[in-house]
Formats: sequence, C-alpha cells, structure tokens
Amino acid sequence: MSEFTLTLIKFGFLALLWIFVLSIVSVIRSDLFGARVDPGQLAKESPRAPKQPKQSKRRRGVPTQLVITEGSNAGQTLPLSGETITLGRGTDTTIRLDDDYVSSRHARFVTNGEEWFVEDMGSTNGTYIGSSRVTRTTVINAGTAVRMGKTVVELRK
Repeated sequence: MSEFTLTLIKFGFLALLWIFVLSIVSVIRSDLFGARVDPGQLAKESPRAPKQPKQSKRRRGVPTQLVITEGSNAGQTLPLSGETITLGRGTDTTIRLDDDYVSSRHARFVTNGEEWFVEDMGSTNGTYIGSSRVTRTTVINAGTAVRMGKTVVELRK
C-alpha cells in the first residue's frame, strides 16, 4: 500500500474514534441531565395521553395503589388519586427510584378515569410490559408488571 492510502486509513480510523467518543459523551450527558424538554411541552399533556377526568366514585376492580414489587425500592406504595405519576431517578418525579438502569424521567402512569396507561418518556433503557418494549401510551390492568431497569411496578386493587 502507498503512503497516501495508509494516511487516509489513519485519518478515517481517527474520525470514527472521535465519533464514537462524542456519542458516548452525548449518552452520558443525556442520562445525567435528562433530555431537553420544551417548557411549553411541560405545561400541556402529551397529545396521546388521555385527559384527566372529573373526580367520581371508585368503581369495583379499579386499581387503588401503585406498588413497587422488585428493585431497591421494593415495598414502596403510592395511592392512586387520578393524578399523573412519573417515575425516574430525577428529583422532579413523583416516585424517585434508586436504580442505575432508570433514566432521570423514565416513565409515567396516567388515567382517563376508567383505565390506566403507561408511557415511556424517552428513557435510555426502555420500559417493558413482559418482554414487550413500551413504544407508545399503553393500557395496563391491575396486576400487570411494568419493568424499568431492575425495578418492577404494578397497579393493585
């Protein structure tokens, strides 16, 4: 090989190395500081998320609490009041999880008064129901295990 070809290969390898390093720094930065969110987006709910209902009587069979069944926060419960519940490592979440595999704002649970929904909030490692990754707002029933990192959460009656 000529000297020129070797020089081009060296510069190509160096460019790929820098792209790899910068992508790692970007992932670490987003995990530490969270994804950038438009302030206007926080004020309004996600267009896919159901609207909050008026307070009504509790029906039979409707979940009444969110329970963490596995992970470092196992045993922690939160009564369901119809409000949106966010989970993650960040201090601005409803339930702060001590799990290295959970993002700052990982997932949220919302209701329309009749059903509960789970939505992944752009987490790095994903939110799972069984072995299926949550890619959009998904209906969940009481007793359904929702996994985020090493943490498993369930809605219970």
